[in-house]
Amino acid sequence: MRAAIVETMPGTPSIGSVEIDEPGIGEVLLRVVASGVCHSDVHALSGHGIAFPVPFVPGHEPAGVVEAVGPGVRHLRPGDHVVACLSVYCGHCANCVTGRSYRCFTDDFARPPDDPPRLRRGDETVHQFVGLGSFAEQMLVSQNNVVKIDRTLPLERACLLGCGVLTGVGAALNTAQVTPGATVAVVGCGGVGLSVIQGARLAYASQVIAVDVDDAKLDLARRCGATDVVNAAVDDPVPAVQSLTRGGVDFAFEAIGLPATVQQALAMAGPGGTLTVVGIADVAAGFTFTGADLMMGKRIQQSLMGSNRFAADIPLLVDHVLAGRLDLDAMVSTERPLDHLADTLAALDAGQILGRAVITF
Repeated sequence: MRAAIVETMPGTPSIGSVEIDEPGIGEVLLRVVASGVCHSDVHALSGHGIAFPVPFVPGHEPAGVVEAVGPGVRHLRPGDHVVACLSVYCGHCANCVTGRSYRCFTDDFARPPDDPPRLRRGDETVHQFVGLGSFAEQMLVSQNNVVKIDRTLPLERACLLGCGVLTGVGAALNTAQVTPGATVAVVGCGGVGLSVIQGARLAYASQVIAVDVDDAKLDLARRCGATDVVNAAVDDPVPAVQSLTRGGVDFAFEAIGLPATVQQALAMAGPGGTLTVVGIADVAAGFTFTGADLMMGKRIQQSLMGSNRFAADIPLLVDHVLAGRLDLDAMVSTERPLDHLADTLAALDAGQILGRAVITF
């Protein structure tokens, strides 16, 4: 099969040929139809916060069709339309049995060392980024990476649900649990930030303030449900948000991962407000808070993959899309073939893609 392959870290993907094995126990073979392009893919290529063995196939936001299943797979059949998610779950660890399957970090799903690899190039193992590797014509994954969805939703849109939308909407609904009538600020209006905005709208927030430095992204944020926008390149965003809300928001979200914007989002939270950091921050980054923040009763938390239980959450998100409550069309800025992946990643890194880019097969 054809696949994007990263040979060095840091590096850029090139298109080559990879051999894929037959599905083993509990495994599913998928034909990839579409895969979203995420900033985490850019981070993986640069080595920023993500150390990964090479060579590997990048990509982690796919949707496709089941081609074959291995022994022990009961809930999926050939022909099923599916979304795959990196939040693979074992179902029996402490995190899984207490409702935090998004924090399941077991390695139950890796093939034993003596077994043939899922992907190879001659005698060389080709690794799958976060167990997926979706920038390829096919994927071989654990059944616990995959959820069946309604065939009505085009897979070119459904792919967004597996990471960006799940993360953003989940940050609002699952992690922060935005309440009806609440005020919300979202710093960073890329694909994840736009999804947070849509999640806040689904939660019936009364005011959703989008903050970015790009007017085109702010226009897109309005389409996704923002009631107000602040261009941080023109106005100091903290007093601007405080002015719009008479002192600060109930829920502030940071969807970039930079110390400076995390600090700004914390300052946007009003008394008793909650800051939820959704962006991936450098593990060595430092952040500060003041005694005043403590006195005001602010809460600081991080959202990992939207605190998802994707096997239940993704079908619910599909229902929202089909009912017109969640707009995926607004999220997609461009669709491109696999051969354009390297250019697409470069454009995303340069801030030239407003929402999500989708690679289609």
